[in-house]
Amino acid sequence: MTLDRPAYRVKRRLLGKPLTTEHISDEKLGNRTALGVLASDCISSSAYGSEEMLRVLVPVVGAAAFTLIMPVTGAILLVLMLLTLCYSDVVTIYTRAGGSYVVARENFGPNVAQIAAVALLVDYIVTVAVQVSAGTNALISLAHLAGDNWTGLDHLQLPVSVAVIVLLAYGNLRGIREAGRMFALPAYLFMAAIGLVLLAAAVRGLTGELPHADLLAEGVVPLGTPGDGWLYGASLFIVLRSFANGGSSLTGLEAISNGISAFREPQGRNARRTLVAMSCVLAVLVLGVSTLAHFTHAVPYTDGTPTVIAQEARLVFGEGPLGTAGLVFVQLSTALILYTGANTPFTGFPFLASFVAQDRFLPRLLTRRGHRLAFSNGIIALTVVSLALLLVTGASVDKLVALYAIGVFTAFTMAGAGLTAYHLRRRERLRRLKITVNALAAVISAAVVLIFAVTKFTEGAWLVVVIFPLGVWALTRINREYRHEAAALERLPMGADRPRARRHQVFVLVETLDLASLKALRYAHELRPDAVRAVHFAIDEAYARRLSAFWERTSATSVALELVACPDRRLRHAMRELAARTTADGETSLTVLVPRRMYANALGKLLHRGTGEKMARALGQLPHVAVTILPFDASRALRVLESGQAPPLD
Repeated sequence: MTLDRPAYRVKRRLLGKPLTTEHISDEKLGNRTALGVLASDCISSSAYGSEEMLRVLVPVVGAAAFTLIMPVTGAILLVLMLLTLCYSDVVTIYTRAGGSYVVARENFGPNVAQIAAVALLVDYIVTVAVQVSAGTNALISLAHLAGDNWTGLDHLQLPVSVAVIVLLAYGNLRGIREAGRMFALPAYLFMAAIGLVLLAAAVRGLTGELPHADLLAEGVVPLGTPGDGWLYGASLFIVLRSFANGGSSLTGLEAISNGISAFREPQGRNARRTLVAMSCVLAVLVLGVSTLAHFTHAVPYTDGTPTVIAQEARLVFGEGPLGTAGLVFVQLSTALILYTGANTPFTGFPFLASFVAQDRFLPRLLTRRGHRLAFSNGIIALTVVSLALLLVTGASVDKLVALYAIGVFTAFTMAGAGLTAYHLRRRERLRRLKITVNALAAVISAAVVLIFAVTKFTEGAWLVVVIFPLGVWALTRINREYRHEAAALERLPMGADRPRARRHQVFVLVETLDLASLKALRYAHELRPDAVRAVHFAIDEAYARRLSAFWERTSATSVALELVACPDRRLRHAMRELAARTTADGETSLTVLVPRRMYANALGKLLHRGTGEKMARALGQLPHVAVTILPFDASRALRVLESGQAPPLD
């Protein structure tokens, strides 16, 4: 006969059998699986990074945007190289989960590290919303380009995105290894799909058959003219804005350092190899998509669909059956990797949150592993906040990107600055080179944060700018509360466990004479006090008289019932006064036992209100008074009674 509660049985059916702590090592990821799981966010950014650059350039400089995108892409790849070198250093030196948070904490102290913590936590939340929204865009783009019968599906953007986030949360609640198996394959499918597009484009380009997109098609972003942009002195501002938008291609680069605990041993070496492989793949994809946009003039649409990458696939593969098959393959693999890229935060966010919570800057419940050894509370928190963000923005990629890069580039800044400080304190081989690389990474990342905050401020970046100081304040406030609690509770005077009172009394609070009250009275006797008193507060005098008469007639207990007048019905106030009078001599300690009847069904919980916790809070502030709530399973007693057996007191 199982004693599992119904809720636990439902959890077990949904999530599978529970994993014990010794299985943690089995949940580690190999390099190939880690590349698919942790790198999906970064690699999938190439699906919309180039489009976001064009979305800024096209309205200002028109067709010249397709030329200007190449130097902007080159600048982004330069930043990618610097950040790859920086994070290779991170995963080599710091082999615990946390990435830039750990770097900042070890080099600047825990308070400054909360800037990195907030940056990463915000980035993870926004990443889930952005990746899922972009994945749904890929599916809707496929419908737009596959045929007229499937147009008009934009209204599905939000519900489909919400459903995907819920599915990702479910997959991760089942455990790391199963999430890896589920989410690793799409990364490789996407690499193959974009590789096929680039290969086909190279062949068609060499034969002179690569077509151009229609820049005047209905729904495209309106084209400006080159003269307008330069004439109004907007060139530098627009290029910087485009660079900041394109910086979204680099989001996810930090995921490997944040999730390094998920790697098999040796963690540092395996993480570094995976990081380098991921960066090389990302560089090829970003350069390839931008180059193809340069030649095909694939232009963003106002409502986000069809996407630039979908247009490129259609232009390269053509309109025939094979072309449609190629388009379907590209778009499905793009949607899959974008969706699985949203899975990366479900690995990184709980690890980081647990690490910050261990430092007592977040609630400790985030450090607990759940049913399947995943940090379930972190996964649930990420899911709830991401869904809220998705609902507020309507799953619009353009709106979400405005919130995107500030967080991750702030984390990049903290990592680069922290490593610079780390190497400045040491005498080691290649010290100057490491200082130069990390300092450059920090300065450039800080510049991107500033550019993004200024150029995107009115488009939503103001929200992140406001959230950052509030988030740092909140984390610092949580830490201060934990420290104050510890300071108060950890003062241990010598011999503090010895009894101070000469006498010990036990009060059993009685609502009615039943099995729950009898269990409490029996327990009271087992405490061996100097006196046991059954106390009933007479809120209803007629009921109190009937209870007293019944109590005198029964042989179930030898303890007399005391009635305490409570004419104003302030039960907790009356109990406090009685407890205070009992312990007023300073030599009497008091234990108050509160029977609590437990009901398994919803109706029983609805019909019976519990006052035990409120009573405990009311009495807990009094000296020499302890309160114990004694649960009694009333539903079990009912089942036993129906079976004809003796009533239980246990």
